[in-house]
Formats: sequence, structure tokens, C-alpha cells
Amino acid sequence: MGNTEILHFIGPNVRKVLILSVSSFILSLIIFLSNILGIFELKAYDLFSRYLNPIRSSGNIIIVQVDQESIDALSKEGITWPWPRQIYAPIIEYLSQADAVFIDILFTEPSSYGQEDDKILTDAFKKASNVYLPIFLSRQQESMPSEEEKFIKHIAIKDKVSAGSISNSVISPIDIFKSAIRGAGNVTISPDEDGVYRGIPLFFQLKQFIIPHFLLGYLIEKGVIKIDQDTLYVNETEIPMVDGKLMLRYYRGNNPFKVFSAAEILKSYLDSNASITPAIQKDFFKGKVVFIGLTAAGLYDLKPTSVSSISTGVLIHATTLDNILNKSFIRPINGIFIIAFMLLICLLISYSVLRCYSLHINLSLFIISLSIILLITAVLFKNALYMNIIPPVVSLMMSFMISVAYSYATEGRQRLFLKRTFSQYMDKRIADYLLENPSLIKPGGQNKRLTVFFADIAGFTSISEKASTEKIATMLHRVLNSLTEVIIQNNGVIDKYIGDCVMAFWGAPLETDKDEINACYAAIQCISSLSELNNLFRAEGFPEIAIRIGIHSGDAIAGNIGSDRLFHYTVIGDTVNLASRLESVNKFFKTRIIISEDTIKETDNHFFTRGLGLIEVKGKTLPIKIFELIGEKENIAPDKRELVTLFHQGITFYEDRKWREASQIFDEILEKYPNDGPSEFYKSRCEYLISNSFLTEDWNIIKFTEK
Repeated sequence: MGNTEILHFIGPNVRKVLILSVSSFILSLIIFLSNILGIFELKAYDLFSRYLNPIRSSGNIIIVQVDQESIDALSKEGITWPWPRQIYAPIIEYLSQADAVFIDILFTEPSSYGQEDDKILTDAFKKASNVYLPIFLSRQQESMPSEEEKFIKHIAIKDKVSAGSISNSVISPIDIFKSAIRGAGNVTISPDEDGVYRGIPLFFQLKQFIIPHFLLGYLIEKGVIKIDQDTLYVNETEIPMVDGKLMLRYYRGNNPFKVFSAAEILKSYLDSNASITPAIQKDFFKGKVVFIGLTAAGLYDLKPTSVSSISTGVLIHATTLDNILNKSFIRPINGIFIIAFMLLICLLISYSVLRCYSLHINLSLFIISLSIILLITAVLFKNALYMNIIPPVVSLMMSFMISVAYSYATEGRQRLFLKRTFSQYMDKRIADYLLENPSLIKPGGQNKRLTVFFADIAGFTSISEKASTEKIATMLHRVLNSLTEVIIQNNGVIDKYIGDCVMAFWGAPLETDKDEINACYAAIQCISSLSELNNLFRAEGFPEIAIRIGIHSGDAIAGNIGSDRLFHYTVIGDTVNLASRLESVNKFFKTRIIISEDTIKETDNHFFTRGLGLIEVKGKTLPIKIFELIGEKENIAPDKRELVTLFHQGITFYEDRKWREASQIFDEILEKYPNDGPSEFYKSRCEYLISNSFLTEDWNIIKFTEK
């Protein structure tokens, strides 16, 4: 096939793939950019987080929770909720060796227990010198007192960084606490559109000030975080932000952090002061970061996260700090890569669907492709890389639906017609192979080793003269139908019907190492099926039918032979001619199946045969050795084995020119088996050789000069 022909053949297919894939890609891209499926992306993120995130933190972050157990324990001592603030003082004192203590409780009003209550806690803050308190930003329009503005200016970030929406007012700790704490930051965070807290901003804007997140002042002071031109770094590692938020990598499990109750800390404090070994040693907190938060029912707002439907604000803040300290970030895959991946999916799916018209295979392709996308996303997520999964899935669905719809609306119908047509004269497997390899059904052919099969009805002309045209047509249809089914079931290809003759072949377009075996099985089964058919013919008043079969293996041309307008997938060559001649040779030996030596030597001793000698047929100058195919070895009757054994003894005498001895053997066979054609043939041959004193060198080659 020349370059022009190749381009002519490939060009339209490439154009179809490009048109379908680009159309699918554009539609997918529009859906991706419009974010109409954004909620599904969020849920997919949650699913991956729930099953693939780490289970526990590093252990350097502690949560002290004001839980129901603590409230009940103090209630028994006569201290009811809300507690006096001085209750927190011993807790702060016991945590003084911690690197930082973040109290996620808003102290925005003076204590109802009096100024002394606030002063005791203030002194504890000053002594510990490691306490951070939260502030709460609001959009409500309020003026900011000068003292408040001074405090905000103190905690604000001096660097120029991008922040989220602008707040107009702030709720901060009472004044007495402001000078006693180490720092403060905003704890106001907003969930995603579905109410789930997956990420948090690290900077917030309050009027003209940039306010850090609750934790950020501590991290900047410790030198953990550095700001450079609107980008945050942790030890030279950039903190990835998505839409102004740090995507949190929540830990799986119920207790990802070490947790103590406030009551446990108070008891350890009291035991330590009473010289009793405390359950929790004070130096246990040395160098650690501690969060104190409300976890008792009714004291906090439920904050669902990507791994839990019920969570607390203190857990979100602890996770934020852990992610930053350990550089445990979820990094989003670049959008350009996702778009390129979408385009690749559209191209591959469009190409694959146009190459295959089986709905089952296409559905399997879809499921496998979806599984690969999920696997890739899961592997990336496990390695802290998140690729938006919805865009490639949408690309897969769009390209699959558009390509399948186009395929079945246009080429699918034509291909289905061709498949049905091919399946009428070849096995479905071979038909599928031809359809998947269209170059094989273009005009032309290729040289291959083939096994060619001819079957002809014996004496069909005389049968035709004795019956009506309608009866003959019915008989012929039933006979050819029976032979065709047997051939196709044995992976053969029906080449053509020539009157009452069937031509078939093995080895093209699919070649296997069992082609010769399959052809021989087909021949044996054809004889068997015809025997069953004859039982029906006798009952219906039809004459009995006998067939002769010839099989030969060798090189031949296989392909579509014919003109540009009309051609036929067939085989041509000397191998075909010789197979046809072998079918005719059956007439002389009165046999049913004759195969060549080239065929029998490839059957791996599966069959029981009888050697019939060397023959030379019309149109051929080289003799070939032929065999009668009798049946499968394990199914041969003892008397048939005896006959063949005697016959081979006779042939041995014949080849040694002991024709009288050979003739006696053949006589012995015919007395017991009077209808044995090969014995009749060789008895006659022996008589001829005995009476003919002049012999040529090729006397043992039987020459057939007619078909």
C-alpha cells in the first residue's frame, strides 16, 4: 500500500477522532470552568480524605478539652458552669512549659465573678508568657476605639499580603488580658458551600489592617513561617493555597491528637502541689503546643470536616498547626495538567470507541478507564497531591457518550451489517478480526500457509436427474447448511459454494497452530453429520447423499481478490488446485476423505490414516504422498484397524515389486471387506503390473490425468 493509499485510508478516521474528541473536550472544559459540578468535586475530596489521609499526628500537639466530664467533676465540687476564670489559672500554670497555649475561648466581657477573677487569670497569663487568645472579626459596621485599634495594629501583619473579604469590626479579649497574652489572631472561618470546613484562610482584612490567623503570629515569631511577596514559606517550602485557603489534611480516626480533659489537668495540678505523683507530669508539655477548647455538648458549634460530620473548632486549629509544622500539605495539581489530561482522555476514548463497535467491550473500556482515573487520583492523593477528579471523569463520560452515539448512528450500523455478512461464512472471531483490521479487507492479498478444504457431493448429476428441481434445491440447501455449520464451528472460513461443492480454508485471516487439525476434525464431522442427515432423507423419501473431501496444506495467496467494484475474500494458488484434485481422487479409491502428507504431518498424531501412496495429478509434475483420513485415533473400531494393518502389509509387498504377494493380501482384505476401495484399486494395479513387463522408473507413482 502506497503512502497516498495510507493517507486516504487513515485520514478520514483521524479527522473523525479529532472532531469527536475536540467536541467532547470543549464541552467538558465548559462544564469544568463553569464549576456547575463543584459540589461533586468537594464530595470527592472528602471521600479521598476519609480513606487515604494519615491516621495520627506527630504527637507534639495536645488538646485540653473542657468536656462534659470536666464540667460534671467541678459541679460535684460546687463549681457550676460557666466557671470562674480563675479555674483556668492553674491549668495555664501547669501548661507553662509548653511552647505555646492557644485558648479557643472568647473572653470578650469582664467576668461575672468580679475583677479579681479576671486579675487571677491575667497573672497566670503573664507568668506563663505563652498564651494566645482569639479575636472574632465581623462585617458589622462599628467604630473601633483607639485602644482597640492600637491592639489590632500590634497584632496585624506588616507585610503586604493578599487577604480575603473585608471585615468592619472586631470582638477582642477584654483589655486586662490584652497586655498579658503573647499574641492573638482571628478564629473566624467560613465553610465551603456545603457547610464543610476543608480549608482556612491564613490572612484576613480588618479595615486597613491585615490580621493573621489565630496561629500565624506564633509561627512567624518562631521563624517557622516567612512571608515573601505574598507567598508563605515553611523552611523554604511554599505553603500551597487554593482560592486563598490552606486545604487541610485532616487526620483519620477519632483521636488524631493527644487529648486530656480540663479536669485531668486540674487534678494533676492539685496532686503535684500536694506532693502526690500526678497522672500527667508537668514537664510532659515541655516544648509542645497546647490547645484549650470547649467540647461539651451545647458549648460549641458543630463544624463538619472532610473526615467527620461532627468536629470542633479547636480540632480544626490543631490540624492547621500540625499541617504547617510538619509541612503536611495537600498540593493541587496544576490546572494546565488537568486540562491536558482531559484532552488526552477525549482523544483516547474517541479513538478506542471508533475502533470497536461492541457495546460490551465499550462499556468495559469505560469502566476500566474510570478505574484508572480513580486509581491515579488516589495514588496522587496518597502522596499529598490532589488532582480534581470531576474534570477527567466528565471528559471520559462526554467523549464516551458522544463517540458511542456517533458510532452507532453512522458507522456502527454499517459495521453491524458487515459483521452479520461475514458471520454467514466464517466464525464470529474471524469476522471480528477482519473488522478490527480493515487493511485485510482491502483489495490485494498476502502469501500465507493455508489448509484448503474441498467437499463435493458424489454423483450429484445423476441424483439431479431423478428428482424434481424443488426437491434437489431443498436437499442441497440442507446438505450445504450442515457442512457449513461444521466448518465454521471448527474455525474454518467458507470461501464459496460451487454448485454442489463447498470450498473452505484455515489459516487466514487468523493463523493458528491447529489449522490442519481443525480442518481434519471438520472433515470427519462433515461425514458424521451427513450420516445423520441421510437418516432424515430416507424417512422423507429423499435419496441418500455421499460426499468426497480433499484437504491440502501449503502456501497460497489470501485476501480480497477482484475489481475495485466487486471483490471477494478468498484464497488462490497451487495449494487450492491440489486440494480440489485430491477431492476428485476419492472417486478412484472409493474413499471419503483424502489428505496430503503436508497436512497430516502437522496434525500431531491425532488421527488414524491409511497411506495411499504417491500420486501425480493433472497439471502437476511433482508427486505427492496422500492418505485416507479415517477418523480420530481413539474412535477407530478394531476391525478397521485390522483392515488397515493388512492393507499396509499389501502396500509393503507392492513397493517391493512383489505384486503377486500384494495381490493375495488385497484379495484377503476384499473377502472380508468387499467394499474396501483402496484394496480394489491396488489389486487392479497389481494385476496390471504383473501383465506389463515394461516398467518406467516412476512405476510406483499413480498418475491421474482427469479431474
